[in-house]
Order: sequence, then C-alpha cells, then structure tokens
Amino acid sequence: MRLFLLCLGLTPACCLLFAQSDPPVLKQSVVVTGTWQPLPLEEADRSIDSLPVRGQTLLFNSFVDLLRLDPSLDLRQRGQNGVQGDLSIRGASFGQTLVLLNGRRLNDPQSGHHNMDLPVPMESIQSIEVLRGTGSTLYGSDAVGGVVNIITAPPEAWQARIRMAAGSFGTNQESATITGLVGPLTQQFTFSRDFSTGFIANRDYRNLAFGSTTRFASKMGSTDLDLGYADKPFGAQDFYGAYPSWERTKTWYSGLRQSLGERTEASFSFRRHTDLFYLYRDNPQRYQNNHIAESWQASVRRREPLGRTMTLFYGVEGFGENINSTNLGVHNRARGTGYVSLDIRALKRFSLTTGVRTESYRGIFDQVSPSIGVGYYATSKFKLRGGVSRAYRLPTFTDLYYKDPANQGNAALQTETAWSTEGGAEYRPTANLRLQTTVFHRRDRNGIDYMSSSPTGPWVAANITRLNFTGVESSAAWRWRHQLFDVSYTGLRGVSELLPGIYTKYSFNYPIHSAVASWTGTLPGSLTARTRIGAMERRARDPYGVWDLYLARNRGPVRPFVQFTNLANTRYQEILSIPLPGRAVLGGVEIVIR
Repeated sequence: MRLFLLCLGLTPACCLLFAQSDPPVLKQSVVVTGTWQPLPLEEADRSIDSLPVRGQTLLFNSFVDLLRLDPSLDLRQRGQNGVQGDLSIRGASFGQTLVLLNGRRLNDPQSGHHNMDLPVPMESIQSIEVLRGTGSTLYGSDAVGGVVNIITAPPEAWQARIRMAAGSFGTNQESATITGLVGPLTQQFTFSRDFSTGFIANRDYRNLAFGSTTRFASKMGSTDLDLGYADKPFGAQDFYGAYPSWERTKTWYSGLRQSLGERTEASFSFRRHTDLFYLYRDNPQRYQNNHIAESWQASVRRREPLGRTMTLFYGVEGFGENINSTNLGVHNRARGTGYVSLDIRALKRFSLTTGVRTESYRGIFDQVSPSIGVGYYATSKFKLRGGVSRAYRLPTFTDLYYKDPANQGNAALQTETAWSTEGGAEYRPTANLRLQTTVFHRRDRNGIDYMSSSPTGPWVAANITRLNFTGVESSAAWRWRHQLFDVSYTGLRGVSELLPGIYTKYSFNYPIHSAVASWTGTLPGSLTARTRIGAMERRARDPYGVWDLYLARNRGPVRPFVQFTNLANTRYQEILSIPLPGRAVLGGVEIVIR
C-alpha cells in the first residue's frame, strides 16, 4: 500500500513534466445507456459513465483494462486478459449486472459466469457505457446493480490495421481490422487472437474472436447488422474447487436493427453459447458437463413528441431462452414486455423522466418495474439529480437445476427484486474540470446466492430474504491541455439478515473501498501514455494495489507500443484461492494502411 500511495502522489507530478502546450481538446460525450434517446452526458438524470475505446486500443489490452477505470465496477477474474471474469456493480452479484451489445442483451441464461463472453473483438468497439444503479424499466431482468453497454459504430474511412504483440507468460497476440465505405454502405471486419501458455500450470488459454459491423442508409432509415463469434478454451486450475479443470466456451451472436422513419425502430438479436467443462483435464470422461444455451430478443420502439418540452416513449419486447445440458436437462422459457415513459425537459434547468415496464413470463404480469428520475440545474455549473427505481432478476438455469457434489441448484427459487434510490450532485466550475458525487441505497429482496453452514461448502442455491447496500461514489476529472487526470472512489456497506453460522458464496465478497487514479496524455515524439493505479479492500480481506502503465506511438503507419501490468508485482486474489498474475510486459506494433 505504501507503494500505491507513493505512486498516487507522484503520477500527476511526473505527467505535468511532459505536458504539451497545445490547446485543450474538448469533446462532448453523447450517451444512449440509461436514457430513452441519445443525450449529452451532463443532461442525464442517472449516474452514467462513458469510456471511449476507438482510437485508444493500443492503451488497453482487453475489455477488463477499460472497465477497471470505474471503481464502482468489481471485476472478479479467474483468468487473465478476460478469459473468465464476473462483473458486478455497486455490490450486486454478477447475475444482477446486465451486459448489452448496442442495447441488446448478452446475459447468458445458463449462468452469469458467462456474461462477459463477449462475441466481438475490442477493435470493433467505439465506446463502453456504464449505468450505475437499477435499469429494469429500460432493459428488463438482470439490471439490478447496473448495466454495461458495449457500443459499436460504423467506420469513418477506408482503413486497415494489423496488430502483433508478444510478452510474458508465452503471450502471443494478433489482430486485424478492415473498414470501408461504398456510398450508403459502411462495413467493418475485425479479427483477434490471444494465446498464452499460462503464468502457472494449467492456466493456459486461447481467445479467438471475429466481428462484423454493417450499416446501410436508405430512404426508410438506417439498417444495422452486427455479427460476432468467440472461442475460448482455457485451463481452469482451481476455478471451481481444487481440481485440474479445463473449459471451453463458444459464442455466436447476430443482431439486426432497422429504423422505420424518424420515430420508430425494430430490432432482433440471437445468441448461442456452448460450454464444455472437464473437471479433470487429463481424464475428461471422469466428470464433464456440456451445455448449449440459446436466447433471442425482439422489440419495436417508438417515440412521440408532445410539444416542445415533452416526449413519450413506448414499445413492446419479447424474449426467449432455452438450454440443452447433460447436467441441467432441457428447459425453455419465454416472456413478453410492454413499457411506457414520459420525458420532460423545461427551461434548460429542469428534467423529469418517469416510466413503467410490465413483464409476463407465467401468463400474468409477474413483474412491474417503475422508475422516476429528476434533474435540476441550480446554476449553469451546478446540477442536482436523484431517482427511485425498481428492478428484478429471474434465476438462471444453473441456479435452478445444477447439481454436483459441491453445488446444488434449487427449482423453487423466487425472483429477485430490488428498490434503489440515489441522489447526486455535479459541479463543473470550468469546461475542463468536473466534480461529482452520488449517494445510493439498494434494498434487495429474495436475493439469489449459494449458502452453506461451512465456509467451504457444500453449497445450495437459496433466496436471501433481505440484503441492503449503501454506498457513495465520488470522482474528479481534470483536462489540462492534452492531459486528462481522473481520480475516483467508491465506498460500500452491505447488511443482511442471515442467521449466525450461515455462509454465502458471492454476496459478501464485495469491495468496501475501491479507488482509482488514472492519467492519459501525450508525450514528446507523438507518444501517448496511460497509467492506472487501483487500490481495493474487500470485506474481511487485506487491501491491495495494482499499478499499470501503457505507452504507444499514435501517428504514422508503424505504431509500436508497450504495456506493463502489475508493475509492483502485487500478489492478490479477486476470488479466494485463485491467484492472478504478477508483473508482466507486452510489446508489439500496429501497422496502419489508409
């Protein structure tokens, strides 16, 4: 921790030495997550963060590097470079966090452990937006702790990018991106491969991904087609107990969105996911599971302006999920949804958004999810906001039907529900400085977790009657010339009514303190750099800090880069008994052909 505090103090000072004298580059972020229509970030009534990706891929090695910039996001990794990790927001479980691709669901009906099996390479992504807090009114089930929306965008020019890299632990990476424009048609193809022999025995992996993004403009409106495929075989030593396990997951995804004029759009998406698991890698026949899960989503949405200050949004959606598994059996379920929302914006000082969603999966309106959000500009530089919303989550097929010697599902599980309240303030004294803070409280009822009378199991899926979380988020972002400094902190406290001597598997592994200090900027010689120092303290565990540094040349046809991770060589575990890599370096080059 002393090293962390020292680095935290020295990083801004060191960066100032390299600051350039160019004028500031200010870009206004427009968000589509947590809102019914695209809005400038400062006009949103919810706690939302926008993380840019396009143009900065040499300063990140995986999605994980990007998401770690937000301390309210808890990434509990089992493997390095996004091989397998659980994502949670504001103390919610990984099953209570919804992952989207261009607004369409990616959550896996088999298990939330696979929600981060993203079917597109990072090179396909324009930005990632994070909604902190419940979002079921907008997106339905699973959006209890928050939402992560991965956004692709059409290319802006003809271009080809080829990237090659090698580094510690036998890491070898290749990726390629080809983009083009022909009249009203824009197209982007991406490919990536990431291979490692592992930093310890039986922790090798191979990530392979392909992606295609197509947009066609016509008189009717724009047509967007997303296609993706990912293949991840990896050594799973100790992932699910003290076993030399192995696992391979594959994901297929297709998503289509069609604008029908200026006010209506229709969309459809399909996701197929397979999971092959060997408990003993050297003896697959001793114990194995083979799961095939499929899900689809269809929606029609429309907006109606009601004068100059009000807009009405409404729509219907349908969802279907099924699984064919050697362990879970054969199951399927479907549900339908209708929603309506009213957005009011007056005098450039006041905003109000209220809505309600009803969802049926048993032939009646099983869940009703209302929400209301308010924003008020006390001055042109100081904004207050607050909101109340309800969310829910259906149990996964694993929660309901899984069984092995150490874990047992429960077909009688009830649906999780939660009420969330939050209030925040944002202050922008200048165009280059933003200060904000949010206080939130969430009351979970019938939360789904695995319980045991022993800290080592066996575990049985059950509902936690009451589980409350209270927390605070604060951040300061300052842009000085071409340097961006960002410091943020999240504090969290959970309270439950569990009986003494009862242990849970996931709910109480949350971070009570999480802080991130980062800097991104330019250096002499057309170099860009990014450094991140993150410190975390989980409940009932020792705190730790991790320091990363990335350097790249961002101009010219040949762009070398080098990435240093865990420079302090910290020994840490995000999930108990599953160590993560120490100090590592990755170096490579990107070739750009225009």
